[in-house]
Amino acid sequence: MSESAAGPRLLLTGGQGFVGRYLTAAVAQRRPDWVIDAPRPPTPDGVGLDVTNAEAVAAYIKATQPDIVVHLAAVAAVTTSVKAPRLAWDVNLGGTLNLVLAMQEHAPQAHLLYVSSAEVYGASLKSGVPATEQTLLQPMNPYAASKAAADILVRQAAANGLSATVMRPFNHTGAGQSESFVAPSFAAQIARIEAGLQPPVLSVGSLDEERDFLDVHDVVRAYAMALDARTSMATGEVFNVASGQAVRIGDLLERLLRQARVPIEVRIDPERLRRASIPRAVGDPARLRQTLNWVPNIDLNTTLIAVLDDQRERLTSAN
Repeated sequence: MSESAAGPRLLLTGGQGFVGRYLTAAVAQRRPDWVIDAPRPPTPDGVGLDVTNAEAVAAYIKATQPDIVVHLAAVAAVTTSVKAPRLAWDVNLGGTLNLVLAMQEHAPQAHLLYVSSAEVYGASLKSGVPATEQTLLQPMNPYAASKAAADILVRQAAANGLSATVMRPFNHTGAGQSESFVAPSFAAQIARIEAGLQPPVLSVGSLDEERDFLDVHDVVRAYAMALDARTSMATGEVFNVASGQAVRIGDLLERLLRQARVPIEVRIDPERLRRASIPRAVGDPARLRQTLNWVPNIDLNTTLIAVLDDQRERLTSAN
C-alpha cells in the first residue's frame, strides 16, 4: 500500500453524521498528518457525494485517489428503514456496492473500513448468549438485512483481494445523536418537560429489553485503532465493538430520570413497541481486545449526562 508523503488521504462517507463527526475529530487528533476528505450528502444542485449514484462514486474515487476509505454513510435508524425499505437497501447495500466497485477499479491500493452493525445478528441474539464474530447473521428488519448484505459483500470482496476491515458496533450513544435512538429520545423528552414544552409524561416503548451500550468516543477510538493496524492485519477481519455487558432499557431510563429537574411520569406508548424485538442483545468484544488491546473507557452514566445536557442545550439554543 503506497501512501503520499503528506500522509494518507482518508475518504469518510457519512462524515457529516453523528458518528462521522466524532471519528473525524478522533482521527485528526491521533493522526494530524492525515488528509481527511468528508464530502457532504448531495445538495439539490448536485454538490456533494451521493453514494447511491454509481457514476458519481466512481468519478469521486478516481479523482481523489484515497488511501483509506471509511464507509459510514447509511440509513441508520431501524424505524426509518421500516418506513422506507427501498431507501435503506439503496443506500446501505447499493451505496456499499458502488464504493467497493469504484475502489476495485480506481483505487485498488486503498483500504476499506466498513462499519456494519450488531443488528446483523438479529434472531441469533435471542439465545441471550453474547454474539461473537462467528455468530450466524439472522437480520430481522430492513436496516439489519441491508447492512448484513453489505457486510457479506465487503467480506467477499476482501476474499478476492480488497484490503478491508469490518466493524460491527453494538448500541452506542452520545451528544448529538438523533432522537430516533433510545437514549436521546428519553433525554429530549426530559429536556422538553423541564422547559415546560411537554406535559410531565415521558412516552416509552418496551423497557425490559437489554442492550450493550457504549459511548460514541469509545466506538470511534476502536475504528481509529483498526485504521492504525490496517497494514498488520489480514484483509477481511471482522470485529465486534461491544462492552460485553447488558443494560436494561428501563435501568437506562432510570439513570436519566435521576438527573431530571422535575417529577416525570413514565407511560408506555404502543406505537413505540417493535413487532420483531430481541430481549437481550450483547456482544463478545474479546477479539477486538485481544487484537487491538481496545477496552471501553467511558462510564455509561457519564455518557447519559452528556446526552441529556446536549438536549437541554439544543432547547436553549432554539429559544
